[in-house]
Amino acid sequence: MRLIRLGAEPSAIGADVRAALTACGAGTQALGGVALIGVQPPDCPMPLDAIVVLPKGVLVIVGVDLPDPAVKLEAPLGGQWKIDGWPLVSQDGAPNPAAEAVAAATAVAQRIQAMRAEPLPVSTVVAVGPFVSQVVQPTVDLNRGVRVLHPKPSTVLTAARELATSTVPCTADHAVKLLAILQTTGTPPDARALLAEGFSDAVSPDLASASTMLIPKVQARPKITRKRLLQTRTLAGLGAVAIITLVLLVWLMTLLSGGDDNANGATTAPTVPQPTTVVVDGTTFVPKETKKDKDCQAQAFGDVKAWLIANECAELLRATYETTVQGKPATVLVADLDLLDSPSAKALLSVVALPGSGGVHGPDGKPLQNAAFASGVKGSHVQLAFVIWSGGAGDQALDPIAKQALRLPATR
Repeated sequence: MRLIRLGAEPSAIGADVRAALTACGAGTQALGGVALIGVQPPDCPMPLDAIVVLPKGVLVIVGVDLPDPAVKLEAPLGGQWKIDGWPLVSQDGAPNPAAEAVAAATAVAQRIQAMRAEPLPVSTVVAVGPFVSQVVQPTVDLNRGVRVLHPKPSTVLTAARELATSTVPCTADHAVKLLAILQTTGTPPDARALLAEGFSDAVSPDLASASTMLIPKVQARPKITRKRLLQTRTLAGLGAVAIITLVLLVWLMTLLSGGDDNANGATTAPTVPQPTTVVVDGTTFVPKETKKDKDCQAQAFGDVKAWLIANECAELLRATYETTVQGKPATVLVADLDLLDSPSAKALLSVVALPGSGGVHGPDGKPLQNAAFASGVKGSHVQLAFVIWSGGAGDQALDPIAKQALRLPATR
């Protein structure tokens, strides 16, 4: 297992969690996978001691510090926890700390689903300490995929093998997407590095059969009979004769015209295309630059980048315009993302519409700082518009301009 430490563990028992995961060592001899230590994904209500991404599941590990060591811990999810027969009383009055751990795991699962990453079962591990000899859990809680344990290599390995049981193993490429979604800083390992941690390098037959993507059938070409082939060749020959006759006729007319322009030394100047202004609701936009990219994720940042890593994007079109607002020049960036289908477009729109979720860079490779923003969806396309004062940042006065800019073309 590969460990990536992103921050400090939020609990004291978190050090034992890290030690247990470290004991697994790199590679797949013990377990495999990647462990993110001290991580708090977006929308997660609390920092986590670890998220372990395995080839067949995801474990969310939350540390709980007990007041004293225990011989026996009774840990029902829906009832009072007891340490050696004595009720465990928390400072906030909650009967047990498992509710927060389950809520954190639920938030992680929802983020994976919202970002449309590889579907893997997400389970909860509540790591308790400083020491517990025996943990008693109801069978119904075990069946829910929740384990309460004192973290050491043997208990962590057992929990991973019991909980990570997906019938469709995660590929290395999908693991890269999962890690990019869960960690907010740094760069996840590439697919080649993840192959050494037990992730597969190809889609398994089970995954292929589980795919819900519809592949259109290729229509077979109609069989061309010999008679039809002869007819086609005959028509092609007649077409060639007609073209030659037309060329000769044009050449003859040119000779009869006498070539007056050339005789007088006059030349026709080439036409230089000029920028065409676009007027939207009385606001004039002057196009400046356009750019087309196939690698959408490389041109994005924030949660938008994470979503694009986990999903297909055929093309990104960007165009910059200039306009004048209240007598001051403003710069406009319009982006169009061509996604797989309409549900994908709506899913990305729900991500990009959240404040602070990121966006796309301008054609110069830099984001527009604090820009006024608007977004929309049309079929499988998501349109984004960013507006700033030229050479500065945006403000609320530019919000109406951003809404107008959604109607500007991203190409000329």
